[in-house]
Amino acid sequence: MEYNQKQLQIISVAERLFAAKGFSATSIRDISQEADINVSMVSYYFGSKDKLIEALFEVRAREFGARLDELLRDLGLSPMQRVNLMVDGMINRIFEKQCFHNVVLREQLSPDRRTPIISELLTELKLKNLRAMESIIHEGQKLGIFRSEVDVPMLSTTLYGTVNQLLSTKSYYCTVYGIQDLSEEEQEAHMIAKLKSHFKKIFQEMIKPELNDSITS
Repeated sequence: MEYNQKQLQIISVAERLFAAKGFSATSIRDISQEADINVSMVSYYFGSKDKLIEALFEVRAREFGARLDELLRDLGLSPMQRVNLMVDGMINRIFEKQCFHNVVLREQLSPDRRTPIISELLTELKLKNLRAMESIIHEGQKLGIFRSEVDVPMLSTTLYGTVNQLLSTKSYYCTVYGIQDLSEEEQEAHMIAKLKSHFKKIFQEMIKPELNDSITS
């Protein structure tokens, strides 16, 4: 569904609070106070906290889906260019939407306290991302540019797992690369550039045809 500006404002406030306090620990009253609105407005627009988190996932999934659709529609791109742009897009999206990423990360790191509605929404979102990645890889396979056997779920897990680890240990990363004295913005730019370069090399190595396949073809 389409959300008006007031609804998007509430969603944004809820996202920040869910990231900072956790879904269970955040009340409708907390959200209404932070958004400077009456408690009844949240119920009026969304009905419940579960419906509000559903709206958050819907908005973020739609944003990412729109970017992927644009990428897939660009007929001037080669399959490898699409893969590289997909990697760029995934990494950019995580850093641009760190509050949402923290909501997701909280859920994944707390298996004993998982909220059923978030687990369900997270699985749905991850499957959408996986299907989008698979469609790009399959395009290259049909053209004989990529190897026929590619473990796309493991590629996806490797990317998201590495980014999760980096974001969870930023201070360690900055120490290792000696960038503690840089501004937070400069540190993130360093991380993003490193991640993009790293994963483009990994994806290329994992999807390019093996030597025997090239000789056979």
